[in-house]
Amino acid sequence: MAGQDDAITEDAVLGGRVRLLQPARGYRAGLDAALLAAACDAAPGQRVLEAGCGVGGALLAAAARRPDVAFTGVERDAEAVALCTRNAAASGLADRVTVIEGEVEQPFRRLGLERFDAVMANPPFFDDPAALRGPSPAKRGAWMADAGLDAWTNFLLAAARDGGSITLIHRADRLADILAALSAKAGSFAVRPVHPFADQPAKRVLVRAARGGKAPRRMLPPLVLPAREGDKHAAQVEAILRGEADLPWT
Repeated sequence: MAGQDDAITEDAVLGGRVRLLQPARGYRAGLDAALLAAACDAAPGQRVLEAGCGVGGALLAAAARRPDVAFTGVERDAEAVALCTRNAAASGLADRVTVIEGEVEQPFRRLGLERFDAVMANPPFFDDPAALRGPSPAKRGAWMADAGLDAWTNFLLAAARDGGSITLIHRADRLADILAALSAKAGSFAVRPVHPFADQPAKRVLVRAARGGKAPRRMLPPLVLPAREGDKHAAQVEAILRGEADLPWT
């Protein structure tokens, strides 16, 4: 019998359209994955890649939202790959979702894949071990980018076709680093701040760019998470979590 550290839970997300087997302890898919999925605006017939897909929190929610789009997830943890594959089957998405084991720190070309119409990621939020106090071994891979944020942006840039979109969610205080890293080969940036409350600074940013894009940068209206009077999310966020609303880039 598996011990407590090996326990797996089954969770329903996106109004029950996606089933997620995921470790009971360690990193678990949450709101960031839901927002990333809602921000994926791939058109019918396109191909989307998620770097570091884990058990499929964002990948499968995005696939459920976009029924005419093919998705590929890349994940370095073999156990997460296995769970993501099972989750795709349990959610009825196995025909459009492929999950492969691979390292974001390695060049994209080593995967032997054609470049994608859209790529997305929720990179680890830290790349300096001194900035994070003692993450548990189960969470370290999801929280710590061993090769730094640049390795993730380089992978995304290499994986996107010319004109393709690059979408990620990250800490708001890393926005300048994200824009600088992507600017080498991408432009037409759109940024949506994500605030915990309307009167508090943004904690997250959703960033979208186009490989080779030249349009001016745009700062979009913020997304404010919970209503002040209670613990529940604002109505817009609740609709996003149920899959009834997207996060548009217009």
